[in-house]
Amino acid sequence: MPTAEPGRPRARIAEARRNRQKLIEVATQAFAAETKPVALETIAKRAGVGIGTLYRHFPNREALVEAIYADQIGQLRTSAEKLLASHPPAAALRRWTGTFLEWAAAKHGMAEALHRVVASGRITHGEMRGELIAAVALFLEAGAAAGDLRADADPADVAALFAGVLVVAGAPDQRDQAQRMLYLIVDGLRPAPASP
Repeated sequence: MPTAEPGRPRARIAEARRNRQKLIEVATQAFAAETKPVALETIAKRAGVGIGTLYRHFPNREALVEAIYADQIGQLRTSAEKLLASHPPAAALRRWTGTFLEWAAAKHGMAEALHRVVASGRITHGEMRGELIAAVALFLEAGAAAGDLRADADPADVAALFAGVLVVAGAPDQRDQAQRMLYLIVDGLRPAPASP
């Protein structure tokens, strides 16, 4: 009786995870760049996998959008933690606006399919809001402790201001304007200079 090749199942699992992540990355770019629906066959081709691999991971367009959405909102907090580990809080928050813009553009590109996913009840906009508030809270707490961000800023209010930039961030040729708006928000979070 032939024995199973050692490590082979583990290698297949690792390959499947790589393929899935590759598909998420390619689909995110496709949804963000295209104004019309992108064919799943096109996404598979751009990712360098067969259409069968795509369907094994994502049986329909909505499942793919759901995976992209979950992946993107998870990156918000991860990016915040990395920046705070290497920069002062106010500077980290300013740099983080670039990550937020990339996420906003991707979300805008898949808005139509995302609407159907939300309507299905599998995910909610509240999930996005909660992740955004949690990421912003990391900066505000660290900034209040360091004294370079206001201690009285409410994470939910600041997250709402960031979310208000979504429409501009997703519009064609408006990235620079959206970035300026985010910088204004960050500048407004700096503590007022002490009175003499």
